[in-house]
Amino acid sequence: MPTPTELVPEAFGPLQGVKILSTGTLIAQPYAAHLAAAFGAEVIHVEHPSGTVDPWRTLDTPVEADGVSVATSFVQERRNAFYITLDLGTPDGRELFLRLVRTRDIWMESSKPGTYAKWHLSDEVVLEASPSLVITHVSGYGQSGHADYLGRASYDMIGQAFGGLMNLTGFSDPQPPVRANPYTGDYIAALFALWSSLAAYIHRLKTGQGQVIDVAQFEAVHQILAGTMVQYFDAGTLRERSGNKSPSFQPYDAFRARDGWVVLGAVGAVFDRACNVVGVDPETCTAAKRDVESAEGHRFDAHVRDWIGARSVEEVVRAFNAAHVPCCPVMNAKDMANDPHYRAREVHIEWEDLQVGRVKGTGVAPKLSRTPGKIWRGSVPVGHDNDVVYRDVLGLSDQELEDLRRRRVV
Repeated sequence: MPTPTELVPEAFGPLQGVKILSTGTLIAQPYAAHLAAAFGAEVIHVEHPSGTVDPWRTLDTPVEADGVSVATSFVQERRNAFYITLDLGTPDGRELFLRLVRTRDIWMESSKPGTYAKWHLSDEVVLEASPSLVITHVSGYGQSGHADYLGRASYDMIGQAFGGLMNLTGFSDPQPPVRANPYTGDYIAALFALWSSLAAYIHRLKTGQGQVIDVAQFEAVHQILAGTMVQYFDAGTLRERSGNKSPSFQPYDAFRARDGWVVLGAVGAVFDRACNVVGVDPETCTAAKRDVESAEGHRFDAHVRDWIGARSVEEVVRAFNAAHVPCCPVMNAKDMANDPHYRAREVHIEWEDLQVGRVKGTGVAPKLSRTPGKIWRGSVPVGHDNDVVYRDVLGLSDQELEDLRRRRVV
């Protein structure tokens, strides 16, 4: 059963009391755990004590302070968690790990299938130690399936390509497929990992039973392809890349204004309102509305582009929104930082990072009325919380902890 020790200094959020152990690297699985931490869960994240730390600490543009350099994405995403070091490949490390999982509700990890079994930490061994534990495996190809695939390594772009998203992202041949940025396949997998972990946790609350979750990155990506597979199996056609345009209605695309880009969408009754904005009689555009690729459809598209191209982004956005036609600028970081709606919703906040000091970035979303999430501390150095976790949670003495350090177990 979970320990009564509470590491989070002040209870908050809908996930207060939920205790998660996170042992993955890079993006997908750690991001899932840290999302939970933003809503009150107590997350302990494990890194190896050898100095071969999570690459996400350095794989991005750095922010620096007092000689310390940390990747901006690590600063943004690795908040509210407790960081320890542990070598799971040693007998003492395995024993400490099993003691830790007995204090947790959920264990999340990301590795190739069989990695933990090699360390004598198979699901069966872990569940024997903690029968009510929810175990969430995150991998590129899953824990089961065709033998040729299970040992393959995967990154975000591989998951996007194998899952089918990359074939739909970008413009048609001969332009190359384009991955969705930044690391969209990883973030999709993270969301699937978190919601499925919480679903299994709810089941555990009702029954006391733990279980194992198998999150394959490519499957998570594959889940968001809309009707692509029904279109293939039942309509007999292949959905392909089409850029930003919709093949079935217009206008729905990115358009260049005089000083930047806007996106515009109009379908159904909204089409008539869009026509009125650009000075076209809707009654004369029935073919354009019905058939995007018809001659009339192309003429209508050209007219819209000319109308938008002669005006500023602000003029275009104001005109279409005044007519209740969805339209907005294509925003960059500077635009978002200065936008009044972002400011009114307090999307960007400041917090104290324990490595580089005061920083500003994206806050917590979505916003809950009764149990909102919050950021109570930022990212921390490697092994920053070894003392508090091993002493307060596992009850190790100072001498035991020093011995483990000396032998590089922690």
